[in-house]
Amino acid sequence: MSKSNNTGLPARRAASGLLGEVLRKNRTLDDALVNSRAARAMAEMSVRDRALARAITSTALRRKGQLDAVLDRFLDRKLPRRCGPLREILLGAACQLLFLDTPDHAAIDLAVRQARQDKNARHFAPLANAVLRRVAEQGPALIAAQDAGVMNTPPWLWQRWVKTYGEENAHRIADAHLSEAALDLTVKGDAQGWAERLGGVVLDTGSVRLAAHGAIEKLAGFNAGQWWVQDAAAALPARALGDVAGKRVADLCAAPGGKTAQLAHAGADVTAVDISPRRLERLHENLTRLGLDAELVAADACLWKPERPFDAVLLDAPCSGTGTLRRHPDIAHLKGEKDIAQLSMLQARLLRHAVTLLRPGGRLVYCTCSLEHDEGERQILSLLKEMPDIRVDPIRANEICAPGSWLTGDGALRTLPYDLHGGDEKYAGIDGFFAARLKLGNGAD
Repeated sequence: MSKSNNTGLPARRAASGLLGEVLRKNRTLDDALVNSRAARAMAEMSVRDRALARAITSTALRRKGQLDAVLDRFLDRKLPRRCGPLREILLGAACQLLFLDTPDHAAIDLAVRQARQDKNARHFAPLANAVLRRVAEQGPALIAAQDAGVMNTPPWLWQRWVKTYGEENAHRIADAHLSEAALDLTVKGDAQGWAERLGGVVLDTGSVRLAAHGAIEKLAGFNAGQWWVQDAAAALPARALGDVAGKRVADLCAAPGGKTAQLAHAGADVTAVDISPRRLERLHENLTRLGLDAELVAADACLWKPERPFDAVLLDAPCSGTGTLRRHPDIAHLKGEKDIAQLSMLQARLLRHAVTLLRPGGRLVYCTCSLEHDEGERQILSLLKEMPDIRVDPIRANEICAPGSWLTGDGALRTLPYDLHGGDEKYAGIDGFFAARLKLGNGAD
């Protein structure tokens, strides 16, 4: 077989491998991109092929509901269990045909070749050829008739959003997830200068947003530690602690460290706590690159007891991550309603323990990157009922450089994925986030 006939095949094979890691092994895409057979293969590829493999994978996960519906239309029966990576091959090829503008002959030919090279999928190569030809011919019309946002949202999650936000807003949330998230940076200073240098824009929140994605470590300012990657919404909770210069601040569940970096850069004496030593190593690497310092503690934040209380605590609690589906489309296929119930119990324990770490008059900011009220608003209501010494300290829009529409009537922050809609679609959208600020007792600030 000539080399030219195999052009692009390794990238497609890697994409199928990554899809299998997520959909069959229930691994996050981030984990699969670091440690998997596909990741090792991608390390040997050109930059272009690596980008292609990632584009196929992320788009197929983002559009899986639509792709499944089209493929199932042309499959007479359910695929047998022992067919190797056939489903992932079909998903990747259909994704290229319907969403990535790949020429029909290339997408189909490479998918069939890939099937033939797998010991289990090879028996179904003719089927793959026939199905994908029908996808190429009839798929665009089927896609055009679909309600894309609803079809790519798991039914249980769609029902929750309709109940919480109403059907119209649920549609807006789901539709926002169809677009890949832009790359946001928190810069140490001169946001406008860095935006011009990197070809981006400065958002009203102060973050620098880049429309183009690429190798982050090759961007100007990375090695010099002038900025770090952080979604515009994720940059808001740390600001809600106010002026932290010279104050002792605990950052709980801190890794990978964007908020730790914010607090340290603002002059706080930061103690960053995370249960994972490996994640703390990454946090340490980030701080070193940025020229910032913090005390790092590997401990369970539900149990950790410092020698003395803190002036402020920031708790970015583990959550379902449903507010980050633009950035992490794999979450839609990895999380379920039971996960939210379990995570809610963990959040409640973390929140109650976080209160015990405060000095009288100290501030606590609780936040999650979830759209689910069980992981946000209801956590605060439950805490207030149980702990009379804690009260809400309403966040003001000017404190965090956010529009007033992002604040609830109780003074909490609630961003939705369709917020931050500018004139240019490539710069639109933001992670769904919740944050509330609390104060302990009546001590002085």
